[in-house]
Amino acid sequence: MYDELTEVDIKKMREELDHRIRVLRPQLIEEVQTARAFGDLSENFEYKCAKQAKNRNDSRIRYLERMIRTARVIEVKGGEDTVGLFDSVTIYNELIKREMTIRIVTTLRQDALKGLISKESPVGKALLGRRAGDRVQVEVDAQTKYFVEIRAIEKGADDESLDISSY
Repeated sequence: MYDELTEVDIKKMREELDHRIRVLRPQLIEEVQTARAFGDLSENFEYKCAKQAKNRNDSRIRYLERMIRTARVIEVKGGEDTVGLFDSVTIYNELIKREMTIRIVTTLRQDALKGLISKESPVGKALLGRRAGDRVQVEVDAQTKYFVEIRAIEKGADDESLDISSY
């Protein structure tokens, strides 16, 4: 399965990858070598921490390389009056009887605590292509469904202000 990402997503991943390879990796290797010089590795906490940090960085590098290699680049497009990618949508959740504003984003930039909802999530899938005033059913799974009403749509753009998620 390919992740559908925008050009900005790819650009941000390449920037992070470049930083991790050119700046962080040499620093972390040096920290491992310095900690190794402290002596007995079996009881060397600094060495273990430095090695873990280096391994986390290497893992993130592999993840970013795989994401860039397998990504399918999509264009940000949406109708004039329909919900599209990067739009802010004010919805009324009938289940919890509360109005909320969310923004539809790519999976790489999702952060539910900040109101950034993936276009591939149940809510994102249900809202894409719909209009203000529509009552939409959100299907979480076969047993869990609820309705939301779209109250307002504010058109958005794919800008670089949204960070990519760390994992």
